[in-house]
Amino acid sequence: MKFLDQARVYIQSGAGGNGCVSFRREKYVEFGGPDGGDGGRGGDVVAECVANLNTLIDFRYQQHYKAGRGIDGMGKNRSGAGGKDKILYVPPGTQIYAADNETLLGDLTEPGQRLVLAEGGNGGFGNAHFKSSTNRAPRRANPGEPGEETEVWLRLKLIADAGLIGLPNAGKSTFLAAVSAARPKIADYPFTTLHPNLGVVRAGDVDFVLADIPGLIEGAHEGAGIGDRFLGHVERCRALLHLIDVTSEDVVRDYETVRGELKAYGANLATKTELVALTKCDAVSEEHAMERAEALRSAHGVEAEAVSAVSGSGMKDLLFKLAGAIEEGRHEERAADDGLQQEAQWRP
Repeated sequence: MKFLDQARVYIQSGAGGNGCVSFRREKYVEFGGPDGGDGGRGGDVVAECVANLNTLIDFRYQQHYKAGRGIDGMGKNRSGAGGKDKILYVPPGTQIYAADNETLLGDLTEPGQRLVLAEGGNGGFGNAHFKSSTNRAPRRANPGEPGEETEVWLRLKLIADAGLIGLPNAGKSTFLAAVSAARPKIADYPFTTLHPNLGVVRAGDVDFVLADIPGLIEGAHEGAGIGDRFLGHVERCRALLHLIDVTSEDVVRDYETVRGELKAYGANLATKTELVALTKCDAVSEEHAMERAEALRSAHGVEAEAVSAVSGSGMKDLLFKLAGAIEEGRHEERAADDGLQQEAQWRP
């Protein structure tokens, strides 16, 4: 299945049905009176979050969605049926923006959440609605209200516990393939990864989802390279795993480049829990890896783990540290949610 994390769709809710002008005409009923029914309400366009999706690829092949129109009212006080709603099924983590692609309308993160994007028009009143003691035979009915027509942007931000970040060709896809059942494309050239990949990792008793995003280069927050489009996929992560190629000529500069892009992008990415690892250590001597780790420690005070996804060296310890950071983030989120619930339940 192809990965698509952004789509623009055109939506139109259903128009309401027209009211009916009708009079009761039966034998032996001298003054039947008005009996025109009301029109039915138009259908809504609704976005619904479902659990079995992880891409917006369906919206590449269909961009126009229209809800059903309400049925017109009829005689004998028969009201028209309401129009059928049009439901857009989206994966968890989908943000919905208005036509300007800046105004956030909703953020669907849990399966079952729904958001009405366009409300259907109300049905018109039939002439039976207008009868009164002074107007016994009204000959008027209201037309149905038109539906809403607009366009919205769907933007998917993957929900993962940890995210892999680093320069192109830093070994992120190899790392993901080594610790999970995911099989991302791996090659010896930059930008092999063109879309995020997800893998489920198990470290002891802790299971977590690890996201691999395309490599970052200088100016990524402004759209350089593949751009800042994929940085949004690590916004929801509880921890970041920063991978640096140990064979690079300047690991400190590589670290600073990625950190600078995280700070420039914003969204609190620079403040997230970060673990740093030097990859491809099977290709260099142990002394060389220690020199690179010491350079990072001296320049920025970070403790870098030396790992190799090919030989498996250092991988287990790194995964347990990452799992510990994720569990700590989960506990903090639960504590924050409990605090909000207690605050909401408190009464003076």
